[in-house]
Amino acid sequence: MKSGNESFVVDFILLGFSNFPQLQGQLFWVFLADYLVTLLGNAIIIVVISLEQSLHVPMYLFLLNLSVVEVSFSAVIMPEMLVVLSSEKTTITFAGCFAQMYFILLFGGTECFLLGAMAYDRFAAICHPLSYPVTMNKRVFTKLVMFSWVSWIMVATVQTTWVFSFPFCGPNEINHLFCETPPVLELACADTFLFEIYAFTGTILIVMVPFVLIVLSYIRILFAILKMPSTTGRQKAFSTCASHLTSVTLFYGTANMTYLQPKSGYSPETKKLMSLAYTLLTPLLNPLIYSLRNSEMKRALMKLWRRKVDLHTF
Repeated sequence: MKSGNESFVVDFILLGFSNFPQLQGQLFWVFLADYLVTLLGNAIIIVVISLEQSLHVPMYLFLLNLSVVEVSFSAVIMPEMLVVLSSEKTTITFAGCFAQMYFILLFGGTECFLLGAMAYDRFAAICHPLSYPVTMNKRVFTKLVMFSWVSWIMVATVQTTWVFSFPFCGPNEINHLFCETPPVLELACADTFLFEIYAFTGTILIVMVPFVLIVLSYIRILFAILKMPSTTGRQKAFSTCASHLTSVTLFYGTANMTYLQPKSGYSPETKKLMSLAYTLLTPLLNPLIYSLRNSEMKRALMKLWRRKVDLHTF
């Protein structure tokens, strides 16, 4: 599409690790295995929580939503990434790049808010156990989940539309494995300063605020646990929080490594590898964190397995 002497981009080329073809071949099999394990692990959590009535409580229903987000996030990124790794250069349409960026923002942000809501749930359960059924009733739970999804639908819509409202008049090569905001924005042939201010401010307000709330919740939880007279009670309380706290550390640790490091000082390939820590590790490890460290999940899984074996037996 042309206007005057300017030619506007109608598709993009994802470079991946095309400068290192041997590395691409090795990473392809690693990421394929990662993707399959991620789908399997999160699918097990979704099925177990959906079928086991004893797990239909806010703590596990939040986890179910988290697993849905993880599966969706991986499905948006991994298939295209595998295509990129299996070829030197992969073309993605303008609309396809828009859609991928939109859903990356949607699912990544929703996970951030869900982790905050899960911290509030643990705070209410441990610090105010008597009023917990009222504090975290079905209506409150539904509002928290809906807010996590709807707020990021709006954020993703505004941010992605703004990015793709800039003119892209060439080059069209994205030095990355998928359509993430920073590498796409580098190709815009317009002043993006105002958007960068918005993006930085938005990151602080709508990403760091849940993190601060998580930290404050766990400070209160820690004091509440230390005041418990029973050693068994303290151990049980720590156990219910350990999985979530590990997940939060993993999520924010890898996100910080990806987005809050200085732009200079790292090669493009290093930046790509760092972004993979955020996009691959969290969806892969969350099912292991919540299943291996949670006795109720393991009991529910064994119960469903025995039920399936009994059905096949008879």
